[in-house]
Amino acid sequence: MNQPTAFRRPFRNRLGALLTGACLSAAALVSASTAQAAPQGVLDLTCTPPSSSVTTYTPALTNTPQTVSSTVSYQFGPCLSSSGVTSGTAVLNNAPRQRSCLDLLGSASRTLNVTWNTGQTSTMSLNVSATVVGAVLQTVLTGTVTSGLFQGDAVLINQTAPAATILTCTAGLGTVPSLYSTVALEVTSL
Repeated sequence: MNQPTAFRRPFRNRLGALLTGACLSAAALVSASTAQAAPQGVLDLTCTPPSSSVTTYTPALTNTPQTVSSTVSYQFGPCLSSSGVTSGTAVLNNAPRQRSCLDLLGSASRTLNVTWNTGQTSTMSLNVSATVVGAVLQTVLTGTVTSGLFQGDAVLINQTAPAATILTCTAGLGTVPSLYSTVALEVTSL
């Protein structure tokens, strides 16, 4: 007779623990779904690789500062958007100035004018931050659309490029004539 009672107590204790755990899990799920329901913006546009950028330096960058001009050409697409945008292009011409390959790292600001396949345009005011992580140059551009399509939206651009030529250049063993980056773009309403 003692054996069934001894069996029932641990079972009740386990059952109580399971019910308590289930209640806590349910509370966590309700809390998480409530947090997700909070307005965090709507993704208005996303462009993924093979979206890309090509930056050309004239003359090629070295580890010694010299007067260099640069051109950055962006090809966005494929893109998904409820506004009908499926691709876009942008060209950024930078005036000649003193530069070296060490200038590729750090931060800067940039204005980018994008022309979409729909004929509409977006002007983006962006802050740029570039770092080398392992063998990759990671450039992150964040800011807002200041005019045109998606005006007022937040912008996030992630560019990834091989860092081999940059590392060789900073060591004084080569130059950087151009950089090819894969690009991911997100435009989110606030």
